[in-house]
Amino acid sequence: MKPIRLMAGFFTVGVWTLLSRVLGFVRDILIAGYLGTGIVAEAFLIAFSLPNLFRRFFAEGAFNMAFIPMFAKKLESGDAPQRFAQDAFAGMAFLLSVFTALGVIFMPALVTLMASGFVGDARFDLTVAYGRIAFPYILFISLAALLSGVLNATGRFAAAAAAPVLLNIIFVIAIAWGALTAGDGDTAQHIGQRMAWAVPLAGIAQLLLVWWAAKGAGYPMRLGMPRMTPELKRLAIIAAPAALAGGVVQINLLVGRQVASFFDGAVAWLSYADRLYQLPLGVVGIAIGVVLLPDLARRLGAGDAAGGQDAFNRAAEISLALTIPAAVALLAIPGPLVSVLFERGAFTAADTAATALAVAVYGLGLPAFVLQKTLQPLFFAREDTRRPFQYAVIAMVLNLVIAVGLSPYIGFIAAAIGTSLTGWAMVVLLWRGSRGMGQAAQIDDRFRRRIGRIIAASIAMGLILWGIAAVLSPYLAAPGLRYAALGLLVGIGILSYFAIGQLIGAFQLREFRKALRR
Repeated sequence: MKPIRLMAGFFTVGVWTLLSRVLGFVRDILIAGYLGTGIVAEAFLIAFSLPNLFRRFFAEGAFNMAFIPMFAKKLESGDAPQRFAQDAFAGMAFLLSVFTALGVIFMPALVTLMASGFVGDARFDLTVAYGRIAFPYILFISLAALLSGVLNATGRFAAAAAAPVLLNIIFVIAIAWGALTAGDGDTAQHIGQRMAWAVPLAGIAQLLLVWWAAKGAGYPMRLGMPRMTPELKRLAIIAAPAALAGGVVQINLLVGRQVASFFDGAVAWLSYADRLYQLPLGVVGIAIGVVLLPDLARRLGAGDAAGGQDAFNRAAEISLALTIPAAVALLAIPGPLVSVLFERGAFTAADTAATALAVAVYGLGLPAFVLQKTLQPLFFAREDTRRPFQYAVIAMVLNLVIAVGLSPYIGFIAAAIGTSLTGWAMVVLLWRGSRGMGQAAQIDDRFRRRIGRIIAASIAMGLILWGIAAVLSPYLAAPGLRYAALGLLVGIGILSYFAIGQLIGAFQLREFRKALRR
């Protein structure tokens, strides 16, 4: 994949991810307005996080990181890639069908594992009920992730990137339907039930979309009895350390949820804050990871070390050029962002203050979360899943010490601090571990020249945002004007960053225009 095609793939994934995240904001604005940080909101957020936790463990965090490099090499050599993908599809379908059944049966134990602070109050039973409805999502979305890996490895990014849009569309419809049909009963409970059923329905819709796209690309998948071929045995051997690494990452999330579950409203505060920092992380980090891994795997398989170095450097450069200013913005104006987006109905000013604090702390870790997405493909493209696991274990211990150790003194925010600090710890470990990988992992002169200027442009933008937010504060609080005021504030931030960045040589705007035209 040439650099311009790499950038084009990144922007394809990024644009679809941006649309999905915007719709996700609409979804969360509705949830915050109708449910606030009450028991239904917290119960649903934990129930929805359960299949997503295991999805990242089985599919995105482990299986695909092992599957994509192997599939890309078979695609490059013509060594029966269709048969390999079909065997993997059948094996995953069987494994996850069994796991889904067990998860539904043992849901009370899973809820205790995720949020033991709920035990003994009304949130626990409600979370178990919602969890049993939502948990089959893991089966559908994991199969969709495998098919997305097939599409991404063949350079077809649009369908896989568009699939999450369906999730948020179905959620918005479910919330609106629940609000309109609530009658005289408990509106929150009614909406929560509709949202729980929307989860597996959205999983089916996403699976059908990518299955159809894969079929059109020449990879029609079908269900069947799995067979343990030599290729699948090798896949399992490579995937096992990645699965353990993914499990460690999910344990970090569990630690955060456990800490939050002991503070009323904290699960919701952290979830809403998570949505804000996940916008740039999804648009930039996930897009880079999705496009970079198959590209690196193909280049390294063909012995193209120089091309691999260029792909890695350009991915790191563009990710930081878009992520560092986003992180600075989350630090400069967290209050206005949370207030305008979420503060209405059941979501109070006190909720805004707590959520804004979490947004700022997550902002400190945002560049680290994106850099991980850029550095990990260096290992996975070489089928090296052991060292990322070892690094993840170190990060897990650090997160446990910070989040649990500090929570008695500083409360729920200890979970966010642990997440951000361990994100940077992972970057340091991955960076040091990549030093012996040869030319493909080396930083080139262009990247060195630009990174300091990207940081300088971002800081200047942050100061401008802080000053303009102070001027616009009366309008940001006015019910009829606050959306326009926030839009103006964000627009000024974007324009000032790109103008300053172009002026001081942090990047060239024509590079973005070329990629967008592609």
